[in-house]
Amino acid sequence: MKIGFLIVDMQESIVRDKLDQKAIDRACEYINHVADVLRSSGHVVVHVQDVEGMEDSNSEAYRIISEVDVNEKDLTVTKESSNAFWQTDLEQILKSQGIELLIISGFAAEECVLFTYNGAMERGFRPVMLQNGILSTHSEAVISTYRDRNVISYPVVNYLIK
Repeated sequence: MKIGFLIVDMQESIVRDKLDQKAIDRACEYINHVADVLRSSGHVVVHVQDVEGMEDSNSEAYRIISEVDVNEKDLTVTKESSNAFWQTDLEQILKSQGIELLIISGFAAEECVLFTYNGAMERGFRPVMLQNGILSTHSEAVISTYRDRNVISYPVVNYLIK
């Protein structure tokens, strides 16, 4: 089974001033571990970047935070709405790679991560949230996301690729 890993909106202008550094570091530890495991087995890692409102003068604020490891083999999809599938080529990219299971991580649990999860489900992918890999400014949003959606823990990822 081919696995895709989406890292949603982990950008300077989006998370840096909104979240505690400890929370960022903790989530990035899980995100980086899963990304490394998947990369090493030929699976697909996609960084989703929200570029709504981006101009040349402020493009640096839209870059991926340094805590997230980016590999030259990783793919990037830009979006201008909450659902990373809406008016992007994400669906085509994933289907061309043969992706079936889609692990989703990033910011924010109650918005872009959730809407992307729903978009993946609507398009026939099997989405799961990465436990400890999603963030929000509202802790109850993370709790309800884990309670109401399919969740995967990082040790299970190791098991799936063997």
